[in-house]
Formats: sequence, structure tokens, C-alpha cells
Amino acid sequence: MTAIMISTISVTDPKGFQDYMARTQAVARPYGAQMMFRGQRSETLSGNASNGDMVVVVSFPDLEALQRWHASPEYREIIALRDASSDQVMTAYGPMS
Repeated sequence: MTAIMISTISVTDPKGFQDYMARTQAVARPYGAQMMFRGQRSETLSGNASNGDMVVVVSFPDLEALQRWHASPEYREIIALRDASSDQVMTAYGPMS
């Protein structure tokens, strides 16, 4: 069943972040990843605003594919770029049982 990854992001280096996004999309594609949404926070409707001014939502065929992508050597190579260009909270969501 489909799983999603939601990342809340504060960009600290726009040029580096653009490079990270291009590279991570290329790395995630073989795992069946599809970007569902990318946007900036417009308004906090309820509660405390979460970390980040941007959100990215990516779907994967299943939770195992998402986990394989995140643990892959190709993705591990670009984590330093991610951390140097942004502050992110990445969360995986699988189907409810």
C-alpha cells in the first residue's frame, strides 16, 4: 500500500537546496517516488506552526520502498548537502491497520 514522506523545510542555502532537490528526486525515482506536492506555508489555521516554511509530500509504492530509498547509498551521499542547505523534519507515513 502507498506510503508518503512529508518533509517540513527551512531553506538556509537556496542554491544548495536546489541542487539537493534535483539530486534527491533523481535518486528517489527508481524507488517509485512521485512528488505529490511542494509548496510554501500560506497560513496556520490551528495550533502552533510546525518547523519550516515549505513542505514537500512524496508518495512511494509502499513503506518498504520509502525505507529502501532513505537507506540507499545514493541518498546517503547527499545527506550532507541536505543538512548544509536546509533544516528538515522528514516523516514517513504508512497505511493504518
